[in-house]
Amino acid sequence: MDVYGIFGFPIAHSRSPAMQNRAFETLGIDARYLPFLVAPEHLADAVRGVRALGIRGLNITLPHKTAIMPWLDSIDPVAREVGAVNTVIRDGDQLRGTNTDAEGLTRALLEAGAKLAGTRATVLGAGGAARASIVGLARAGASKIHVVARQRERAEALVSDLRTSLDGPILDACDLASTSLVSVFAETDLLVQATSATLDGTPTAQSFTNGLPLGALPATALVTDLVYKPLQTSLLRAAEARGLLTLDGLGMLLHQGALAFELWTGRPAPLVPMRAALSEHALV
Repeated sequence: MDVYGIFGFPIAHSRSPAMQNRAFETLGIDARYLPFLVAPEHLADAVRGVRALGIRGLNITLPHKTAIMPWLDSIDPVAREVGAVNTVIRDGDQLRGTNTDAEGLTRALLEAGAKLAGTRATVLGAGGAARASIVGLARAGASKIHVVARQRERAEALVSDLRTSLDGPILDACDLASTSLVSVFAETDLLVQATSATLDGTPTAQSFTNGLPLGALPATALVTDLVYKPLQTSLLRAAEARGLLTLDGLGMLLHQGALAFELWTGRPAPLVPMRAALSEHALV
Protein backbone atom coordinates (compact mmCIF):
# COMPACT_ATOMS: atom_id res chain seq x y z
CA MET A 1 0.00 0.00 0.00
CA ASP A 2 1.29 3.44 -0.93
CA VAL A 3 1.19 6.17 1.70
CA TYR A 4 0.46 9.84 1.08
CA GLY A 5 -0.27 12.54 3.60
CA ILE A 6 -0.40 16.13 4.74
CA PHE A 7 1.98 18.00 7.06
CA GLY A 8 0.56 20.75 9.25
CA PHE A 9 0.47 22.18 12.76
CA PRO A 10 -2.38 21.94 13.73
CA ILE A 11 -3.78 19.33 11.35
CA ALA A 12 -6.95 17.78 12.86
CA HIS A 13 -9.14 20.32 11.02
CA SER A 14 -7.91 19.27 7.56
CA ARG A 15 -10.52 17.89 5.14
CA SER A 16 -7.87 16.66 2.70
CA PRO A 17 -7.75 13.09 4.14
CA ALA A 18 -11.48 12.62 3.56
CA MET A 19 -11.21 13.95 0.00
CA GLN A 20 -8.07 12.08 -1.05
CA ASN A 21 -9.02 8.75 0.54
CA ARG A 22 -12.37 8.92 -1.25
CA ALA A 23 -10.48 9.40 -4.52
CA PHE A 24 -8.24 6.38 -3.87
CA GLU A 25 -11.24 4.23 -2.94
CA THR A 26 -13.23 5.33 -5.99
CA LEU A 27 -10.43 4.37 -8.41
CA GLY A 28 -9.45 1.20 -6.55
CA ILE A 29 -5.93 2.47 -5.79
CA ASP A 30 -4.19 0.67 -2.94
CA ALA A 31 -3.17 3.79 -1.03
CA ARG A 32 -3.90 5.69 2.15
CA TYR A 33 -3.67 9.43 2.86
CA LEU A 34 -2.80 10.34 6.45
CA PRO A 35 -2.63 13.56 8.48
CA PHE A 36 0.77 14.18 10.08
CA LEU A 37 1.04 16.63 12.97
CA VAL A 38 4.49 18.16 12.45
CA ALA A 39 5.73 20.81 14.84
CA PRO A 40 7.88 23.48 13.16
CA GLU A 41 11.02 22.41 15.01
CA HIS A 42 10.63 18.85 13.67
CA LEU A 43 10.00 19.70 10.01
CA ALA A 44 13.47 18.72 8.77
CA ASP A 45 13.24 15.37 10.59
CA ALA A 46 9.78 14.80 9.12
CA VAL A 47 11.10 15.35 5.57
CA ARG A 48 13.91 12.89 6.27
CA GLY A 49 11.21 10.46 7.42
CA VAL A 50 9.39 10.88 4.10
CA ARG A 51 12.56 9.83 2.29
CA ALA A 52 13.28 6.91 4.65
CA LEU A 53 9.73 5.54 4.68
CA GLY A 54 9.04 5.88 0.97
CA ILE A 55 6.00 8.13 1.36
CA ARG A 56 4.79 8.78 -2.19
CA GLY A 57 3.50 12.33 -1.91
CA LEU A 58 2.45 15.09 0.43
CA ASN A 59 0.31 18.13 0.81
CA ILE A 60 1.74 20.91 2.94
CA THR A 61 -0.33 23.34 4.97
CA LEU A 62 0.34 26.01 7.58
CA PRO A 63 2.85 26.78 8.96
CA HIS A 64 5.16 24.79 6.66
CA LYS A 65 4.42 26.02 3.13
CA THR A 66 7.51 28.21 2.95
CA ALA A 67 9.64 26.55 5.62
CA ILE A 68 9.74 23.21 3.77
CA MET A 69 11.28 24.65 0.60
CA PRO A 70 14.96 24.39 1.65
CA TRP A 71 14.49 20.71 2.52
CA LEU A 72 13.29 19.65 -0.94
CA ASP A 73 15.44 18.72 -3.94
CA SER A 74 13.73 21.09 -6.37
CA ILE A 75 11.01 23.75 -6.48
CA ASP A 76 9.08 24.34 -9.69
CA PRO A 77 8.47 27.83 -11.17
CA VAL A 78 4.84 28.10 -10.01
CA ALA A 79 5.78 27.41 -6.39
CA ARG A 80 8.58 29.96 -6.63
CA GLU A 81 6.16 32.60 -7.95
CA VAL A 82 3.64 31.82 -5.21
CA GLY A 83 6.45 31.69 -2.67
CA ALA A 84 5.09 28.51 -1.10
CA VAL A 85 4.83 24.75 -1.60
CA ASN A 86 1.53 22.96 -0.96
CA THR A 87 2.32 19.70 -2.80
CA VAL A 88 5.38 17.44 -2.75
CA ILE A 89 5.88 14.86 -5.48
CA ARG A 90 8.31 11.95 -5.16
CA ASP A 91 10.34 11.23 -8.29
CA GLY A 92 12.55 8.27 -7.41
CA ASP A 93 14.76 9.53 -4.61
CA GLN A 94 13.96 13.18 -5.35
CA LEU A 95 11.33 15.31 -3.64
CA ARG A 96 9.91 18.05 -5.85
CA GLY A 97 7.83 20.94 -4.52
CA THR A 98 5.00 22.58 -6.44
CA ASN A 99 1.90 24.62 -5.71
CA THR A 100 -1.62 23.73 -6.86
CA ASP A 101 -3.43 26.57 -5.08
CA ALA A 102 -3.08 29.01 -7.99
CA GLU A 103 -4.43 26.65 -10.64
CA GLY A 104 -6.94 25.22 -8.18
CA LEU A 105 -8.59 28.64 -7.93
CA THR A 106 -8.66 29.21 -11.68
CA ARG A 107 -10.11 25.73 -12.33
CA ALA A 108 -12.85 26.41 -9.77
CA LEU A 109 -13.63 29.78 -11.34
CA LEU A 110 -13.76 28.36 -14.86
CA GLU A 111 -16.03 25.56 -13.64
CA ALA A 112 -18.34 28.27 -12.24
CA GLY A 113 -18.51 29.95 -15.63
CA ALA A 114 -16.02 32.77 -15.09
CA LYS A 115 -14.21 34.23 -18.10
CA LEU A 116 -10.66 34.79 -16.88
CA ALA A 117 -8.88 35.94 -20.04
CA GLY A 118 -8.97 39.72 -20.02
CA THR A 119 -10.81 39.88 -16.68
CA ARG A 120 -10.37 42.76 -14.24
CA ALA A 121 -9.92 41.23 -10.78
CA THR A 122 -9.75 42.61 -7.26
CA VAL A 123 -8.06 40.45 -4.63
CA LEU A 124 -8.69 41.21 -0.95
CA GLY A 125 -5.63 40.34 1.12
CA ALA A 126 -1.86 40.37 0.92
CA GLY A 127 -0.95 36.99 2.45
CA GLY A 128 -0.26 33.57 0.99
CA ALA A 129 -3.78 32.91 -0.31
CA ALA A 130 -3.87 36.31 -1.99
CA ARG A 131 -0.48 35.76 -3.60
CA ALA A 132 -1.55 32.35 -4.97
CA SER A 133 -4.77 33.90 -6.28
CA ILE A 134 -2.86 36.67 -8.08
CA VAL A 135 -0.43 34.20 -9.67
CA GLY A 136 -3.30 31.98 -10.83
CA LEU A 137 -5.28 34.86 -12.30
CA ALA A 138 -2.22 36.30 -14.02
CA ARG A 139 -1.38 32.93 -15.58
CA ALA A 140 -5.02 32.62 -16.73
CA GLY A 141 -4.82 35.90 -18.63
CA ALA A 142 -6.31 38.54 -16.31
CA SER A 143 -5.76 42.02 -17.73
CA LYS A 144 -5.71 43.95 -14.44
CA ILE A 145 -5.46 42.90 -10.80
CA HIS A 146 -6.08 45.26 -7.89
CA VAL A 147 -4.63 44.13 -4.55
CA VAL A 148 -6.51 45.52 -1.55
CA ALA A 149 -5.31 45.06 2.04
CA ARG A 150 -5.91 46.68 5.41
CA GLN A 151 -2.36 48.01 5.28
CA ARG A 152 -1.49 49.69 1.99
CA GLU A 153 2.23 48.97 2.54
CA ARG A 154 1.58 45.21 2.50
CA ALA A 155 -0.44 45.44 -0.71
CA GLU A 156 2.25 47.59 -2.34
CA ALA A 157 5.02 45.20 -1.24
CA LEU A 158 3.17 42.23 -2.73
CA VAL A 159 2.52 44.04 -5.99
CA SER A 160 6.14 45.20 -6.21
CA ASP A 161 7.43 41.67 -5.64
CA LEU A 162 5.10 40.04 -8.18
CA ARG A 163 5.75 42.61 -10.90
CA THR A 164 9.24 41.15 -11.24
CA SER A 165 7.98 37.64 -12.04
CA LEU A 166 4.51 37.98 -13.61
CA ASP A 167 4.00 38.82 -17.24
CA GLY A 168 0.81 40.39 -18.48
CA PRO A 169 -1.60 41.96 -16.02
CA ILE A 170 -1.46 45.49 -14.70
CA LEU A 171 -0.99 45.25 -10.93
CA ASP A 172 -2.21 47.97 -8.60
CA ALA A 173 -2.45 48.34 -4.81
CA CYS A 174 -4.63 50.20 -2.34
CA ASP A 175 -6.02 49.80 1.19
CA LEU A 176 -9.52 49.15 2.47
CA ALA A 177 -9.88 52.74 3.66
CA SER A 178 -8.83 54.26 0.34
CA THR A 179 -11.15 56.81 -1.25
CA SER A 180 -10.46 55.09 -4.58
CA LEU A 181 -11.92 51.76 -3.43
CA VAL A 182 -15.35 52.54 -4.90
CA SER A 183 -13.83 53.18 -8.33
CA VAL A 184 -11.73 50.00 -8.02
CA PHE A 185 -14.88 47.95 -7.32
CA ALA A 186 -16.73 49.69 -10.16
CA GLU A 187 -14.25 48.24 -12.66
CA THR A 188 -14.10 44.77 -11.10
CA ASP A 189 -15.31 41.69 -12.98
CA LEU A 190 -14.10 39.25 -10.32
CA LEU A 191 -13.77 39.82 -6.56
CA VAL A 192 -11.62 37.30 -4.64
CA GLN A 193 -11.78 37.39 -0.82
CA ALA A 194 -8.46 35.87 0.26
CA THR A 195 -8.21 36.83 3.94
CA SER A 196 -9.38 35.13 7.14
CA ALA A 197 -11.78 38.01 7.87
CA THR A 198 -14.93 35.97 7.13
CA LEU A 199 -13.96 32.78 8.99
CA ASP A 200 -16.36 31.17 11.48
CA GLY A 201 -16.05 32.84 14.85
CA THR A 202 -14.44 36.02 13.50
CA PRO A 203 -16.29 38.73 15.45
CA THR A 204 -15.68 41.41 12.82
CA ALA A 205 -16.78 39.37 9.77
CA GLN A 206 -20.01 41.29 9.24
CA SER A 207 -18.39 44.68 9.78
CA PHE A 208 -15.65 43.70 7.31
CA THR A 209 -18.31 42.90 4.71
CA ASN A 210 -20.32 46.02 5.52
CA GLY A 211 -17.22 48.12 4.89
CA LEU A 212 -16.85 46.91 1.31
CA PRO A 213 -18.51 48.97 -1.47
CA LEU A 214 -20.30 45.95 -2.95
CA GLY A 215 -22.93 48.25 -4.43
CA ALA A 216 -20.29 49.57 -6.82
CA LEU A 217 -19.64 46.15 -8.38
CA PRO A 218 -21.04 45.66 -11.89
CA ALA A 219 -24.17 43.50 -12.05
CA THR A 220 -22.16 40.90 -13.99
CA ALA A 221 -19.40 40.57 -11.39
CA LEU A 222 -18.55 37.23 -9.75
CA VAL A 223 -17.67 37.15 -6.04
CA THR A 224 -15.73 34.28 -4.48
CA ASP A 225 -14.62 33.80 -0.88
CA LEU A 226 -11.78 31.32 -0.29
CA VAL A 227 -13.05 30.69 3.25
CA TYR A 228 -15.10 27.47 3.38
CA LYS A 229 -16.12 27.47 7.03
CA PRO A 230 -18.77 28.79 6.89
CA LEU A 231 -19.58 27.95 3.29
CA GLN A 232 -21.99 30.88 3.13
CA THR A 233 -19.84 33.72 4.44
CA SER A 234 -21.11 37.20 5.25
CA LEU A 235 -19.57 38.40 1.98
CA LEU A 236 -21.28 35.75 -0.15
CA ARG A 237 -24.63 36.47 1.53
CA ALA A 238 -24.28 40.17 0.79
CA ALA A 239 -23.25 39.50 -2.81
CA GLU A 240 -26.19 37.15 -3.36
CA ALA A 241 -28.54 39.77 -1.90
CA ARG A 242 -27.32 42.05 -4.67
CA GLY A 243 -28.06 39.35 -7.25
CA LEU A 244 -24.40 38.69 -8.04
CA LEU A 245 -22.96 35.32 -9.03
CA THR A 246 -21.03 33.76 -6.12
CA LEU A 247 -18.63 30.86 -5.55
CA ASP A 248 -17.83 29.37 -2.13
CA GLY A 249 -14.43 28.19 -0.95
CA LEU A 250 -14.96 24.46 -1.52
CA GLY A 251 -14.26 24.88 -5.23
CA MET A 252 -10.63 25.90 -4.74
CA LEU A 253 -10.16 23.29 -1.99
CA LEU A 254 -11.47 20.58 -4.33
CA HIS A 255 -9.45 21.55 -7.37
CA GLN A 256 -6.12 22.12 -5.62
CA GLY A 257 -6.52 18.63 -4.12
CA ALA A 258 -7.53 17.13 -7.46
CA LEU A 259 -4.45 18.59 -9.11
CA ALA A 260 -2.23 17.10 -6.40
CA PHE A 261 -3.91 13.71 -6.86
CA GLU A 262 -3.27 13.82 -10.61
CA LEU A 263 0.38 14.76 -10.12
CA TRP A 264 0.90 11.86 -7.70
CA THR A 265 -0.98 9.16 -9.58
CA GLY A 266 -0.99 10.21 -13.24
CA ARG A 267 -4.74 9.55 -13.32
CA PRO A 268 -7.68 11.96 -13.68
CA ALA A 269 -9.11 12.88 -10.30
CA PRO A 270 -12.67 11.63 -9.60
CA LEU A 271 -14.13 15.07 -8.91
CA VAL A 272 -17.71 14.04 -8.10
CA PRO A 273 -16.88 11.71 -5.18
CA MET A 274 -14.13 14.04 -3.97
CA ARG A 275 -16.61 16.93 -3.90
CA ALA A 276 -19.11 14.73 -2.06
CA ALA A 277 -16.50 13.87 0.58
CA LEU A 278 -15.76 17.55 1.12
CA SER A 279 -19.44 18.43 1.38
CA GLU A 280 -19.94 15.69 3.97
CA HIS A 281 -17.02 16.83 6.11
CA ALA A 282 -16.58 20.55 5.51
CA LEU A 283 -18.91 21.65 8.27
CA VAL A 284 -17.92 19.04 10.86
